[in-house]
Amino acid sequence: MARKNPFANLMNERPLEPGVALDYTVKGASRSIISTIDELAHRADKLLEGETVIELDPDVIDASFVRDRIEDDPQAFEALVAAIREQGQNSPILVRPHPKDDGRYMVVFGHRRLRAVKALGRKVRAVVKAIDDRQHVIAQGQENSARADLSFIEKAMFARQLGALNYDSDSATVMAALSIDKATLSKMLSVTNMPADVLEAIGGARSPGRDRWYELKQMLENPKRLDDLREVLARTDLSGLNGDARFAFVVDALTRRKSQGLAPPRRKSKWAPGDRAVSAEISTDGKNYTLALKAKDAVGFGEFIAESLDDLYATYRKRKNEG
Repeated sequence: MARKNPFANLMNERPLEPGVALDYTVKGASRSIISTIDELAHRADKLLEGETVIELDPDVIDASFVRDRIEDDPQAFEALVAAIREQGQNSPILVRPHPKDDGRYMVVFGHRRLRAVKALGRKVRAVVKAIDDRQHVIAQGQENSARADLSFIEKAMFARQLGALNYDSDSATVMAALSIDKATLSKMLSVTNMPADVLEAIGGARSPGRDRWYELKQMLENPKRLDDLREVLARTDLSGLNGDARFAFVVDALTRRKSQGLAPPRRKSKWAPGDRAVSAEISTDGKNYTLALKAKDAVGFGEFIAESLDDLYATYRKRKNEG
């Protein structure tokens, strides 16, 4: 279902309906579950409806005290910067007066828009609303759910942060913020109880949903498999992979077991001389060794290596026998 624009009525000058800021109060678990993205969008719309849009210096605005995004997509962020550069900031962000620092503000939602505007050296269009911490986290969670672009693990980590704040004993605030029921919340919190180092290694994988994360969590309940995985992660550089690829790597490492433990990871490295006339991409999985040459001298240097293989191998054997 396509999301309704949550700011469609922003410029409507109707007075704010009484109780809008408190519209997130929940009276029981069953009524705390918001069933559709449209309804979430409507709530975000209500929070801003009739409010005045002003321009603020991004330097006087701090991030929310709860984090909802583990990592950002650089390409998506650059696209947002380009769109704001060309078309302006069409949707304002929501901020509140900073609860501890007079003269400053705190973002409720719109962190990426704030970063994009700041990168362009512009002022940010914002609505300022005085709300408390509980209203803040519910508004932040509902607006993010309405955008439907946070991954399951990001929502799960957000739920854990909110749960730690202990706003209520029945988790009504968390369920209202993320539009989930108790069963989903239970699985979310179960997943976030996975070893912190594994969660950190994977990061903000976007494609895996609740079931795949829960299956991974169950696999890691075996201490031997967890120890083996940690050994693999300790000797593997995952920095060049996005979250989905890191998730797939971890699952693959856990499922492709051999008699001596987990399958060894493929290690990669690069080499280039000072003049950059040739470059080499090197990879090995412990059995196979691949050397791929690129740039203008790649063919000539490759032929030279091929012609020199007998001498190179003889030198290798001699050096190996010597120690």
